Amino acid sequence: MDYLKIAISSLASILLLFISAKIIGNKQMSQLNMFDYINGITIGSIAADMAIHLDNNVFYPVIAIAVYTAVIAIIGIVSAKSVAARRVLSGKSLMLMDKGKLFYGNFKTAKIDLNEFLTQCRINGFFNPDDIQTAVLEQNGMISFMPKADTRPANPKDLGIKPLTERPYLCIVSDGRVLYTNLKASGISYEKLQKELQNNDIKQKDVFAAMTDGTKISFFTKGEEAPKNDFSE
Repeated sequence: MDYLKIAISSLASILLLFISAKIIGNKQMSQLNMFDYINGITIGSIAADMAIHLDNNVFYPVIAIAVYTAVIAIIGIVSAKSVAARRVLSGKSLMLMDKGKLFYGNFKTAKIDLNEFLTQCRINGFFNPDDIQTAVLEQNGMISFMPKADTRPANPKDLGIKPLTERPYLCIVSDGRVLYTNLKASGISYEKLQKELQNNDIKQKDVFAAMTDGTKISFFTKGEEAPKNDFSE
């Protein structure tokens, strides 16, 4: 009987977590501030406790999760409507570097040491700090970098080029099956798809994926084998 209770309690806790996540909203780990992270752990711990501690009143953890969820949701609404509240609840961005100067006070406030900062510089492609114009510690703990104008990659505007507007690629065939909704959205007709298959001497059943931007179609067949050697050697 206890096994059945655990199974039912576990399913109930999963349902509560799902509802709580829907109310709070989806965020990636990199978007969570410290308050969101701690509350997420707490809600998960309460749900786990609900699933295995059968001697407790089941309504206690339900009430606790509801309270935590409501508080987080209210904080999210208040933060969205008030800049002052957002700065208090979520924190504010800190400028760590600008115009070749490192701001020791902000490093100390953010509790970031120089080695950690230089590691983040390298991860973002800046092996020479002199190539950085501005570095900002964002509210979610990530560091944003702005390169100096003379070190950033050139773009078509810099070169006076006006490239054609590109369209996103859509998958129109997946594992040999035509995705008719995507095919219609791409502007490619079924007849054209079949003609391209014929011109490339490919059978539809052998197509692992077919992608198109509305102009050309790229085919990837199932017959390709990965190399046997370790690519990292």
